[in-house]
Amino acid sequence: MKIIILIPIYNDWQSLIKVLENINSEISNLDYDFSAMIVNDASTENRPEISANIDNFSSVKIINMKVNKGHARCNASGLKHIFDKEEFDYVIPMDGDGEDRPEEIKLLLKKMSENPEKVIVGERIKRSESIFFKFCYFIHKIITLTFTGKSIKFGNYTCVPKLIVEKMINEKATWSSFSGSLTKISVDRIATPSIRGERYFGPTKMSFFKLLIHSLSIISVFKYGVILRSLLFSLIYLFLVYPKITIITIIPIVFIIALIISVLVISKRENISEFDNSLSNIDNIKTIK
Repeated sequence: MKIIILIPIYNDWQSLIKVLENINSEISNLDYDFSAMIVNDASTENRPEISANIDNFSSVKIINMKVNKGHARCNASGLKHIFDKEEFDYVIPMDGDGEDRPEEIKLLLKKMSENPEKVIVGERIKRSESIFFKFCYFIHKIITLTFTGKSIKFGNYTCVPKLIVEKMINEKATWSSFSGSLTKISVDRIATPSIRGERYFGPTKMSFFKLLIHSLSIISVFKYGVILRSLLFSLIYLFLVYPKITIITIIPIVFIIALIISVLVISKRENISEFDNSLSNIDNIKTIK
């Protein structure tokens, strides 16, 4: 059984080397054929020689992109390349900085062996970021659940069978949000507990602005449901506060209007034409092993 580990990377080469070493150690006694596909998102720092111990991988390749497109689109391009060009049974997308812990690959594969046709997701049970980030992420989950009806407690760290990969590369939402697209495509998912690890090197690259875009990208996948729920909430709220409408009581309506506008703007990132042509952004593919 062939499993490809998909890792987007931007300049974080030191972390990537340690990730590969730790994955190599974790998969040493597993009876699968593992490959690594690294998507270099037009890094500005030169790639060092990868001298990590990668004996347990059958192959390690780096896809060097011409233009930086961001983490989500690296994942999307990687999935498309894998489906079009590689032989595989499952793809495990994960971050290359240590926050997706290599030791949890065994948990994903255990669940996969029990549920071979289903998507396995690493459901976050603990995070390692600052209190402020955790608070913002909590608010993100509440807003997402309220306006989409979806409880999304996972990120990229998943185990995706080939059939679902095929559906994802034909879904425009994948170009904007991996977890949003996967939630839309695959309703019957199996979860395994996952702890958000600490970065191996350097501070987190997830700023408040990036978290906001990430949150809106997920919500925008379900934009029609968001608009419907927003209108319903607004009507009910206005009915309840109608006798006492003030500048203060109108704030929730302003928030809902701002949310709808933001979702509609962000949803334009879902461009199937760009997604279909994403492999034209590949400069070259370097085979490490």
